Amino acid sequence: MENLRQSSFRRILVSKILLLSVPILLIGEFVVYKKARSTLIESARQNLTESAIVKGENIVNTIDLLRSNLLIASQTTVLQSGQPELVKQFVTQLSQELPRQIKCILLTNPYSGKVIAGNCGEKVISLNDSSFDQKKVKIEPILPKNLQINSVDRSLKLELNSSSPVYDTQGKLRYTLSMQSQILHEEIRNNPSFLTGSTVVIAENGTILAHPIFQRVGTNIAEHADGKELQKIVKNAVSGRKDSVNLFFEKQGEQLLAGYTAINSPVDNGEQKWIILAVTSLDNALYGLKEIKLILFVLTIGLIGATLLASLYVARYLARPVEQLRDYALNLHSHHTSSPVPHNFNIREFNQLAQALDQMVERLKAWAEELEIAWKDAKTANQSKSHFLATTSHELRNPLNVIINSIRLVRDDLCDDREEEKEFLKRADETAIHLLGIINDLLDISKIEAGKLSVVIKPIDLCKAIDDVIIQQSINIQQKGLQLNAPALNEQIRVNADIAKFKQVLINVIGNATKFTDTGSITITTEIQEHNSKYWVSVAVIDTGIGIDSEQQQKLFRPFVMVDGNNTRQYNGTGLGLAISRNLIELMGGTINLESPGMNQGTTVKITLPLIDSEHPFVTSTKIDSGKQMSENKKLPQVTL
Repeated sequence: MENLRQSSFRRILVSKILLLSVPILLIGEFVVYKKARSTLIESARQNLTESAIVKGENIVNTIDLLRSNLLIASQTTVLQSGQPELVKQFVTQLSQELPRQIKCILLTNPYSGKVIAGNCGEKVISLNDSSFDQKKVKIEPILPKNLQINSVDRSLKLELNSSSPVYDTQGKLRYTLSMQSQILHEEIRNNPSFLTGSTVVIAENGTILAHPIFQRVGTNIAEHADGKELQKIVKNAVSGRKDSVNLFFEKQGEQLLAGYTAINSPVDNGEQKWIILAVTSLDNALYGLKEIKLILFVLTIGLIGATLLASLYVARYLARPVEQLRDYALNLHSHHTSSPVPHNFNIREFNQLAQALDQMVERLKAWAEELEIAWKDAKTANQSKSHFLATTSHELRNPLNVIINSIRLVRDDLCDDREEEKEFLKRADETAIHLLGIINDLLDISKIEAGKLSVVIKPIDLCKAIDDVIIQQSINIQQKGLQLNAPALNEQIRVNADIAKFKQVLINVIGNATKFTDTGSITITTEIQEHNSKYWVSVAVIDTGIGIDSEQQQKLFRPFVMVDGNNTRQYNGTGLGLAISRNLIELMGGTINLESPGMNQGTTVKITLPLIDSEHPFVTSTKIDSGKQMSENKKLPQVTL
């Protein structure tokens, strides 16, 4: 009965895909956002540091250019001559040709401070110190108390007052040549597309020389709330470090980024430093993050929609094979054998499942057939057992009749002479031995079925055992007119085996070859082989007898089984010999196999036993890989008897 609380495979698959993919997608978007933010900040810090370095280099280059121009102008012969008209004319001409950084020029009397010539008016404040180095220019920054403030001008400025002494030809101080120059001029604008930043210039003593907030110019950084952070920057810059930091200026609560460097101060001839900062707001640094946010938002919505569509498609793609297999399994009882299981799916696992289901159905059919065959085999086995009992009864009754009749003839003194009595007694003795062999076979097969048959394993000389059996069986072979081909066993071949049981097996095999061969020969060969790094000796008994059909060869190793055919019905036997032989050889760690090309083509029975380790006198040191047959086998020499 279907449980109402259960959900379909498709619905579960869609929900699981969404539950797994959407959180992962959102986490991925968040990680990308954080990475983009940190990358923008890091890029802004690097740009600001480079910008501060470039600003510092520009300030140094500008000051050096102004200093050299002022020094050259102060050493002209016109100014040194002291002629008033020529001096005024020279200064007027010079003021008209000034570069854009120089706002005005002024020539004054160093002693009275009287203006000789110039275009500065009252803007330039004379230097208090009248002691000049002849080769040096004196420079001072113009701070707000010296600087005229224009409320309309919103630009960031750094202005300097440069003065140079003018000496006459006798080396006496005659004039002071001063210039008011503007080495830094930036429009204060909030353009987030540029990350050069606003310039802040701080002297090593903490005096702010230039700042986007004009009210801070001329003050000391210690006077402000963020003074400690600025002092750390000054200390790091003076030590030669060029880096960037996060600042928290009290400018509308904004967080700022600043890159900094240090240059030699032009005021005291490089004895101190000026710290140059390139400052921008965090919002400007993260200006591109707004577009990234929008892109990520649109991308997230699109990916969620795509994930939903993909999950629906995947669920349908995966659920259809499951549903088809389910329908086939549910309707299996009503299907005929001609109805195939659904297959040819695009997914290997579903094809394997369909194959397994098909194999299960086929296995059930095979089991039904096997049950039918087993029933037939049981019936056949019962018939074979009845046949065996009849055959065994015949095999036992005939020897007993021979023994009884022979003994009665001797007992009743019906023999003509003593020689005839010996003949009957000999026949009774041979028949009794034959009868004992049959009884021993029956006892052995009963032990095998009870699992109590055992062998005594010890090292034996295989050659001697084979030689003993050949001597024993050669008379029977010769009496039947067959040719015996056997090896000349001159050297020992040592194996671990039960010598009595091995002889029993070999006698049985040679006896069968003799019994089922009317003409031709019986050949016995021995061969030593290496297999899986282990040496084996193989004893083969080859006859030219009636042969065995290939379909019945393996049946001969079963108890109570004899080959069924017109050619074999004339031979007596219980059908136990090969079954007992196989069990005995396997107990000794070997194998026994039977091969025959077909009827009337002879039979080969091969017995294989393992050699004792390191005792393989006929084997070379050639190494054979595991699982391969030996290519160079040494065969023992053969001899014809």
